[in-house]
Amino acid sequence: MDQQMTVQESLDTDASLQTQPVGPATFQDYVQLTKPGITLSNLMTTFAALWLASYGYPNWKLALFTMLGTALVIMSGAALNNFYDRDLDKKMKRTQNRAVATGRISARNAILLGIGLLLAGVIVLAVYANPLAAVWGLIGHIFYVLIYTPLKRVTTLNTVIGGISGAAPPVIGWVAVTGTMDMTAWLLFLVLFLWQPPHFLALAMLKTDEYRAGNLPMLPVVKGFAETKRQMVLWGSVLFPASLLLFIHASLGYVYLLIMGVMGIVYMVLLFQGFKTKDDLAWARKLFGYSILYLTVFCAAIVISTMVNYY
Repeated sequence: MDQQMTVQESLDTDASLQTQPVGPATFQDYVQLTKPGITLSNLMTTFAALWLASYGYPNWKLALFTMLGTALVIMSGAALNNFYDRDLDKKMKRTQNRAVATGRISARNAILLGIGLLLAGVIVLAVYANPLAAVWGLIGHIFYVLIYTPLKRVTTLNTVIGGISGAAPPVIGWVAVTGTMDMTAWLLFLVLFLWQPPHFLALAMLKTDEYRAGNLPMLPVVKGFAETKRQMVLWGSVLFPASLLLFIHASLGYVYLLIMGVMGIVYMVLLFQGFKTKDDLAWARKLFGYSILYLTVFCAAIVISTMVNYY
């Protein structure tokens, strides 16, 4: 569920990571174990969907508990991912100082924390939202921890499969309010699912050497940059019209259509620029940053358009 990565966690690590001595875990180590940046980015999509489903007038108690339950499930996935990948994390510069990889947090503590957070999150969603929200929390968690994380070691399709987990948070927000999986819920799922491959493949290009060192079959490692760019364009070409379908089925209005129309056109231009660029890494860095901006604007456009339509 937390396949998304922030700029701080991915682009700034080369300059900041140095080998640290193994010592007792700190509170900050446990906070980082839950990947707070990624948790917040997922909650952004949850809130946008919840806001839309509530027509801009959410039940704030329901909203609070939905966000809390979703956050707990996401943090659980992050902790268990750190537990499962602790051997791989030692091989890659970006992850070699994670607390579980270095031994500051024991594998036992990581897995106990992950299980505890999962149970708490599912209970909160089931009791204070509804069982369907809890089910989608479990779906996202299962795809992330039990399917995506192991497949990361064996197939380039891990990025696509991981997209299912990353697309679950907005669905949780929607069904927490409506209690049903209607067309809008599936479109929210589709947009987040399609957004993730070009986002994560841009990062994979930037970290190709590290993934190669970890013997991970990421697409740029196995197929090279040219094929990676082609696939990113394909995903982006479907994402663009899918994002505009919400204008029709969610009655978001022309503000949303204008904003996401412009964002989609710019995204496609940037994607096609990859075929002509002379600096693949500079292009991938720009695209990665824009993909984060795209997601942020997408959520903001939903919130703003809902307010324009219903206030």
